[in-house]
Amino acid sequence: MNSAGISIRNGRRLPFRAPFARRLFHQYIIHPQPLLRWPTPPHFQRQRRRPWPPGSNAIHNVPTIRTLSFYRVLPNLAVKLVRIPAMFGGAVIGGLAYLQYQATQAGNYAADVLRRTGDWASGTAGGVFGGAKDIVEQTRTGWERTKDELGIADWWRQKFQSGESASGAGGESGGPGGEPPKQSRAQAAAVAGTGAAFGYTAPEDDDRTGEEAARDDQMMVLTKKMIEIRSMLQMIGKSDTLLLPSIVVIGFQSSGKSSVLEAIVGHEFLPKGSNMITRRPIELTLVNTPSATAEYGEFPALGLGKITDFSHIRKTLTDLNLAVPASECVSDSPIQLSIYSPNVPDLSLIDLPGYILINSEGQPPELSQKIEDLCEKYIQPPNVILAISDAPSDLANSAALRACMRVDPRGERTIGVVTKMDLVEPSRGASILKNRDYPLRLGYVGVVSRVPQQPGGLFSRGSGNFTDSVTNNETAYFSSHSSEFGPGSELAVGIRTLRKKLMRVLEQTMASSLQSTSDAVQQELEEATYEYKVQYNDRPLSAESYLAESLDAFKHSFKEFAESFGRAKVRELLKNELDQRVLDLLAQRYWNKPVNDLTPPPPELDALSSLPRAGLDSVYWHRKLDASTSSLTKLGIGRLATTVVANALQSEVDRLIAQSTFASHPFAQQAITAASSGILNERFLSTSDQVENCIKPYKYEIDVNESEWANGRQEITSVLNSELKACEAAVKKVENDFGGKRKLQDVMGYIDRIRKGEVVLEGNGIGGAGGFSAALLAKGREALFLRDRASILRMRISALKSSQCSHSTAKYACPEILLDVVANKLTSTAVLFLNVELLSEFYYNFPRELDRRLGRGLAKEDVERFAREDKKVRGHLDAIRRKELLEAVLEKMKTLNVLEESERREGHREAAVGAGKGSGTGSNRKRSWTIV
Repeated sequence: MNSAGISIRNGRRLPFRAPFARRLFHQYIIHPQPLLRWPTPPHFQRQRRRPWPPGSNAIHNVPTIRTLSFYRVLPNLAVKLVRIPAMFGGAVIGGLAYLQYQATQAGNYAADVLRRTGDWASGTAGGVFGGAKDIVEQTRTGWERTKDELGIADWWRQKFQSGESASGAGGESGGPGGEPPKQSRAQAAAVAGTGAAFGYTAPEDDDRTGEEAARDDQMMVLTKKMIEIRSMLQMIGKSDTLLLPSIVVIGFQSSGKSSVLEAIVGHEFLPKGSNMITRRPIELTLVNTPSATAEYGEFPALGLGKITDFSHIRKTLTDLNLAVPASECVSDSPIQLSIYSPNVPDLSLIDLPGYILINSEGQPPELSQKIEDLCEKYIQPPNVILAISDAPSDLANSAALRACMRVDPRGERTIGVVTKMDLVEPSRGASILKNRDYPLRLGYVGVVSRVPQQPGGLFSRGSGNFTDSVTNNETAYFSSHSSEFGPGSELAVGIRTLRKKLMRVLEQTMASSLQSTSDAVQQELEEATYEYKVQYNDRPLSAESYLAESLDAFKHSFKEFAESFGRAKVRELLKNELDQRVLDLLAQRYWNKPVNDLTPPPPELDALSSLPRAGLDSVYWHRKLDASTSSLTKLGIGRLATTVVANALQSEVDRLIAQSTFASHPFAQQAITAASSGILNERFLSTSDQVENCIKPYKYEIDVNESEWANGRQEITSVLNSELKACEAAVKKVENDFGGKRKLQDVMGYIDRIRKGEVVLEGNGIGGAGGFSAALLAKGREALFLRDRASILRMRISALKSSQCSHSTAKYACPEILLDVVANKLTSTAVLFLNVELLSEFYYNFPRELDRRLGRGLAKEDVERFAREDKKVRGHLDAIRRKELLEAVLEKMKTLNVLEESERREGHREAAVGAGKGSGTGSNRKRSWTIV
């Protein structure tokens, strides 16, 4: 444009008209109205509908357009960014809600598949909402910084504030003329329902001041310490003076007791059923573990370890409760359960069986009275009572409140909890909580304590912690009735409020009984110290030291035994065993003259009495001796020798156990026996094979020198003399059993005459003969056999002492000597390998196996169980443990007293500072265990 007012366009000179230029300028800047959105004058609206002049181009207006700054565009951009994710999220959530409706109609299999799909969709939608929220927050932060740094006009501020209000309403602003788009109630309900299904929770606002937060943290520390003290006092023993208070939960069956406790914990873990399931008190200890991520439970008395699956905890509780016999129905033996979680407060609770009005079929008529007596026992001072009543029922009929009025008429220890608040009119629920009809000093707390269930739906609650879900559900209900339950009503509602109240009340009640309990602990400690000094002379003892001392003493005894049980002892054992086998062979092949009946014996062709006169070429006696030596060498000496020595070792170990302190410890006896038998069994086969291989030469040829013969002659003579004495002793015993020697000789004489043919026996003599009964005749035959055996032994002893048996050439005339020589050779050879293969290995490995089984390889629980098997040691350990626990409890109580004194001094100091400043208000600081 030149100075003459002529506009140049396409090389042509046109006259310049100011209204036309203004129209073009305003038409361009008004066009992006949806972004800026301010009212447009009517004449501009008319001109905006007119087309551009023929031949005109919008680019020519660029020099006339005012450049927009960043802070003008940013507010509208923020509104856009809020609206786009909201629309996208609404579409996603609406689709998921429709998918949930379709999944409900499917079968069980389809429901399971869709449930897994819902879990995936939950994570995806959470990411979408989280990203959208981050974008809005970042944009908002940028805007705040921009408007603080730049000077923005007031009308711009008002403009953006209106945009923020629109976006805060869910992005409803926008559209022609700034009118918000309409949204159906059904769509809003679908969005809200699906968001609840996903588990979205609003963060809990912490409106506490720094002083209040510090006081609450200190209160949690004090409560945790006092719960620890209470657990230690329970381990000391059942004493009314050594108990800190707990919170006892009572109420009717189906009043919501279990739901309240599960809402506090955040898991379903209590037994439920159509019939009476809770039959024993459940002592529930909640321990807050801030640094932990896992939640688990423990049954201290059962030793089941950490249980992370709360359904398993429920099953265990159900089994323990159902173990109560049907004839009793309830038992006062408590079940101890501890739950560790970062989501639970530090509390000590006792859940009792619920009151009943009418006994069900099969229940004893005295059941109702038993439940009342059990509850009466637990709600005595100093315990705090948590009286559960449901809102639909009249409080006048509440058995829990009636029981509280009997033991706590002023309501100083009772907290009323009204459940199922959503099932009554809000006005009625509010009137119940106002304490007008049945006032309690600690007041009432109204709860809903349950999450709406959607069986078969796409999104289920799952197995995670659902405390936040319960809180959200309660917040939604109580917020929708703010006139009755709002902040102005001063009514206590919600599970979180109940948790805080329980912590404060329990902490205050424990603190109030702390001094009396401390005095009782001091008295108990003095008594325990006196008992420990008088009965046990202040001698220290632990399960570990007792086991170590017992094990060292046993090892010392075993070492002494190993030094005495060497090669000579093994040779003696094995030689005695082979001597018995030699006697068995001699009796079977040479001496055997049984008296089985009363018939005359057959004639002997080669009588033993003819052996000394038999020639060296007698085939009969040669074969007898060869068969006897072959039977002895092929007896299985390897297995026989190994068995004899192994049995001897095991017997000695058993003897050492019986003489040691392990005699009163079945667990240790079993471990020691298993250790010895395990080593012996492991070495048995290899040792027996080695011994058997080494005696093989004796199975084919046996060389005997004169010294071996002379030694064998002496030893077998001694063996035969011992056998003769044994026979004479057996005859003496038969005489005593028979009633005298004369009567026995009469029977034996009658039997001799029959066997010689002098007397004819009528019949077979089974029923008796000759005036003697069958029993007397049997005793007579036994005495006759022993008499004949003794005669043979005397004859053979005389033969062995004769000159005929002085040389090895007379081996066929003196078979006893040759068999004894063979037995000596077998014994000497076997002992060498038994000493190397069995004894040495056993002596080396047995002490080490004891250390593995009873020493370092034993768990702490097993060591404690071992020591407590002995009654005296158990009493000693109990006295020491009781004394140590009392000392630890007293020390913890002193720590709490120091904290109390510090808190009191701090309060006095702040009060003095406030008075010095002339504030006139004093100090508002409260002691940590004052109920707020």
